[in-house]
Amino acid sequence: MRKIIAVSMLALLAFSCGNKDKTTEIETEKGKNVKVLTLEKQRIKVQREYTAAINAFDKVYLAPTVPGRIANIKVEVNDKVQKGQTVVMMDDAPLLQLEVQYKNLEKEMARMDTLIRYESISQQIYDQTQAQYIATKTNYDNLKENTKLLAPFNGVVTNRFYDDKEIYSGAPNTQVGKSAIVIIEQIEKLKVNLNVSARFFPLVKNGMYATLSTDIYPGQHFAGKVSLVYPTIDPSTRTFTVEITIPNSDLSLRPGMYAKVNLDLDEKEALIVPSSAVLMQEGTSNRFIFIVENNKAKRVAVSLGERFDDKLE
Repeated sequence: MRKIIAVSMLALLAFSCGNKDKTTEIETEKGKNVKVLTLEKQRIKVQREYTAAINAFDKVYLAPTVPGRIANIKVEVNDKVQKGQTVVMMDDAPLLQLEVQYKNLEKEMARMDTLIRYESISQQIYDQTQAQYIATKTNYDNLKENTKLLAPFNGVVTNRFYDDKEIYSGAPNTQVGKSAIVIIEQIEKLKVNLNVSARFFPLVKNGMYATLSTDIYPGQHFAGKVSLVYPTIDPSTRTFTVEITIPNSDLSLRPGMYAKVNLDLDEKEALIVPSSAVLMQEGTSNRFIFIVENNKAKRVAVSLGERFDDKLE
């Protein structure tokens, strides 16, 4: 157990780093009194602060798989949508034409089933008809799915790129190089992705708490949890990706905001002193403190660890 002293320009002064100010006074050779504190190990949290962009929890660039004429877009920007809700109706003329072919082949296939049982047709003719029926049914189901576009999850429309009766070309028309008629995002829950140093890989677990803050709301903190830890380390950066989910039912936060994220990684015992007690030798990066030995101040070189507000490890 040691006692330390902090130095100011006017006098020797110490600050308590414990829960209570337990200090004593000693007299220097010049007759000045200084306060000293007992230096003891404390249990502290190992935290890391990261910066990251806030993203929607889920996002879809809604569009059909084939070009075609848009019959009706049923939503506008800012509209809320429910999972399964019809968002876009494409021109259904191609679907109706294919439906006629599909229904005829369905009837033909039923007739072929009867004929093959009585060996009235060859297996080759039956197989050819069945292959044509399966191919037509697959095309019909696919076109049906791409004629009425449904919302894949509860969300909000954040962008719209076409108007009714326009031709959807399938060409990329978004910033990320994807094609879309509308964009739907889930923002009542958000996420951020952090690149965390590989040395912390054994410490990060699903369910760990994190705290998020943003300059848009000074002094406010938002709680989040680790929801996904990527299983591999990036060899070029020696980091791994951690996904943190943040509840956002009041919609205070929005995708695209810039945030600071504090992640509690572990706890450890460390020697903590006020930052004002740690001095630096002029012209160098060498750090030192003063400790009390035989009622006198003695200079001792130190190395620094974590910073905790106005205190240092």
